Amino acid sequence: MRKPVIGIPCDIKAIGHLPFHAVGEKYVAAAAGGTGGMPLLIPALGEQTDIDTLLDLVDGVLLPGSLSNIEPHHYAGPASREGTLHDPQRDATTLPLIRRLLEQEIPLFGICRGFQEINVALGGELYQHVQEEEGFNDHREPQTEDLEAMYGPAHALHLEPDSLLRQWLGTDTVKVNSLHQQGIRRLAEGLVAEALADDGLIEAYRVRDARSFAYAVQWHPEWKYASNPVSRALFDAFGKACRQRCERRNR
Repeated sequence: MRKPVIGIPCDIKAIGHLPFHAVGEKYVAAAAGGTGGMPLLIPALGEQTDIDTLLDLVDGVLLPGSLSNIEPHHYAGPASREGTLHDPQRDATTLPLIRRLLEQEIPLFGICRGFQEINVALGGELYQHVQEEEGFNDHREPQTEDLEAMYGPAHALHLEPDSLLRQWLGTDTVKVNSLHQQGIRRLAEGLVAEALADDGLIEAYRVRDARSFAYAVQWHPEWKYASNPVSRALFDAFGKACRQRCERRNR
């Protein structure tokens, strides 16, 4: 049986003096091992992206995290501070792609920046510096080069009573890592909060009335996904939806 194809949009990253289309290895590994799929990297071509051709190729799309932030003009936010890293080519690739994926009922899973992208693509707004907003905690990663500490459990996650994540896990509280300073200011219409941090910040949501998997999380489930029950639940559900689409397309 053919494996489902999992599209992963690239960032534009400078390596040396030249720009490269790149995706973190941990996302590729999780797409392959966590879903049982075949990862396909999607170049950040912006307006040159042939979305129709792309939709014919993929059985699901994983929107990965990134060091870059969405340009705030996409959600009518204030100008970014000097030195903020942006990736306009990724914005121009993913934001229209998200809307088409949902229209075509193609499974979609957003992580970190991908979580923020889906919200923005559907009309939501972001905080650019959550730690400076009254009532919110500091959600940034610890200043360490120790990856185990960086991606270690950082705070509790409170699952909504009717959330899919609660159904999958059979519990109402888990712990997750935290490596972000942007977050949801206003949840887009059509999205439903699934889980909240201790301070009330939305950390997971689903697309209301979606007929396929359409889910996003602010933390990083791709990190050591195989040994984390929360990560396994997410990638199992995403992988199942991708396999179902693959089977339908190959009947």
